[in-house]
Amino acid sequence: MPDYSEFKGRNVLLTGGANGIGAATVRALVEQGARVFFCDREAKRGRAFARELGDAARFQPVELEKEEQIRRWVRSAGKEAGRIHGIVNNAAIDPRIPFATMKAREWDRLFAVNLRAVFLGIREALTFMRDGEASIVNVASVTFHHGPPNMTAYVGTKGGVIGFTRSLARELGPRRIRVNVVSPGWVMTERQLREYVDATAKRIIRERQCITDRIQPEEIADVILFLLSDASRALTGQEILADHGWCYS
Repeated sequence: MPDYSEFKGRNVLLTGGANGIGAATVRALVEQGARVFFCDREAKRGRAFARELGDAARFQPVELEKEEQIRRWVRSAGKEAGRIHGIVNNAAIDPRIPFATMKAREWDRLFAVNLRAVFLGIREALTFMRDGEASIVNVASVTFHHGPPNMTAYVGTKGGVIGFTRSLARELGPRRIRVNVVSPGWVMTERQLREYVDATAKRIIRERQCITDRIQPEEIADVILFLLSDASRALTGQEILADHGWCYS
């Protein structure tokens, strides 16, 4: 992992930090010297992870469907930190639901967690961001580019994250606050391995990825760190496909 010395003394917010890509990113940021304020709905796991990481990690349980909980979390972190240098909108839910049987409440929950919470978190965090000193990283998905079945609402939310990122980058450009998005491929998180990665999935990965090694959460964390760091200062409004070269045709 590169040494990003600029992270020392910086404060970063992150959603969905108790496991998977989020946990890998929290750990990487702490190792680089940042102080990380992360939230997750899994309170027990989040608190244990924060204890493991020590004083550089602050955890708060948050239900991302709840606007007031997001507001309290961001404002609490901002007041403690004094200033926020980055926010990573990582949390998402991705149930497999056939379109014909999807209920409106299921659709609404997906958009609330995966898209509306991104807007709310950034809106609150901007109060504590100084011009030219902040980077925003949103996490979308390569599913937007190949549209798998039974994930219509999820893909819709991730398309929304990509479009939102591009427009917000333009709006925040005069403040020199960068906004980018990383779209991971099929990442081998604990939950994906438990629920979805069977023999058929492994075969698809081998057939579709240029690099057939299965993507690990730490690889996506490395991309997120790059987008938060000064090394990516020329990038804003961009989408990075971190997918080991998935073939979309």
